[in-house]
Amino acid sequence: MARNDNLLSPERDFAEASGLDTALRPKSLDEFIGQKQLKDNLSIYIQAAKKRNEPLDHCLFYAPPGLGKTTLSYILAKEMGVNIKVTSGPVLTRPGDLATILTTEIQEGDILFIDEIHRLNAAVEEALYPAMEDFTYFFNTGGSGGSATTLKIDIPRFTLVAATTRTGLLTGPLRDRFGISFNLSFYNETELAAILQRSAGLLGSRTEFDALKLIARRSRGTPRIANRLLRRVRDFADVKTGGLINCEVAEEALTSMNIDREGLDELDRRILLAIANKFNGGPVGLETLSISVSEEQDTLTDVIEPFLIQKGFIQRTPRGRIITPKAAKHLGIKLHESSSDSSENLPLFNDENRHGLENETK
Repeated sequence: MARNDNLLSPERDFAEASGLDTALRPKSLDEFIGQKQLKDNLSIYIQAAKKRNEPLDHCLFYAPPGLGKTTLSYILAKEMGVNIKVTSGPVLTRPGDLATILTTEIQEGDILFIDEIHRLNAAVEEALYPAMEDFTYFFNTGGSGGSATTLKIDIPRFTLVAATTRTGLLTGPLRDRFGISFNLSFYNETELAAILQRSAGLLGSRTEFDALKLIARRSRGTPRIANRLLRRVRDFADVKTGGLINCEVAEEALTSMNIDREGLDELDRRILLAIANKFNGGPVGLETLSISVSEEQDTLTDVIEPFLIQKGFIQRTPRGRIITPKAAKHLGIKLHESSSDSSENLPLFNDENRHGLENETK
């Protein structure tokens, strides 16, 4: 598998951000499936804000990619009846970039959505504080240090909706300025099957519900992946079954994409096998593991590890990542404890296992 060809690679997300991915997004809280407590609370906050004729309080959504952070930002704008301006942390490189948006592109009550806010430039973050608290912006009109002069400008009352996959990288002052904060959880099989049923209807596909459940089971608890797999299964169905998505064609399609029964793709297995094969089951540090599989550290921590940890396939320890007995069983690897270091309870692999793993990774 080529680098960054995993199910949640940033390049693939960018390429499919428009088109079908956008068309399949729910447009209202009623259409949004899953995250019940979040929806119930947001509904109350929206009704209260509209009743008081005030902007919605600033919102922070944090979760792994593909769980609906961006979708919720658009839903909030629609429910509040306002416009939305979309940008991202890496794009806002200077305070002037933020100033342009807040003074010329945002109207009263509008939503400013900043994706990947944990990557916001420090100077931009500092400029954002008074904008969030007092709806004012300070321009530096000349000089520096004690001789600097600033101009205070009132800006429209707006709602900042921010998304991040790395809430631990947010500074305390920024995090504390969000009045509404939610952690989106992975979706269960029933919720994903319902999402797929809705998407199949929008795509005009004929389906058997058991086939949708099969796809849901292998979607890593993530709606974005579920919809992506549905489109690929639809391709197989159009060619092989006259458009009917049944269990047989779904199984064939998913097998052809190397998606196993637990939803792991080739990159997932390559990471698990690297820990097992190259590092004797672990522990192995993030930087070393990143180099060994030729993937960026952010990809491992933001995209791959949350699901593997949630599945119980790897563990993070103070000394690094280790593979679990559950993962070893899934991969068909035998584990045994080290007699010399049993206190660490780390998995070890004998030469026979290592030889088999080398064959699998070639």
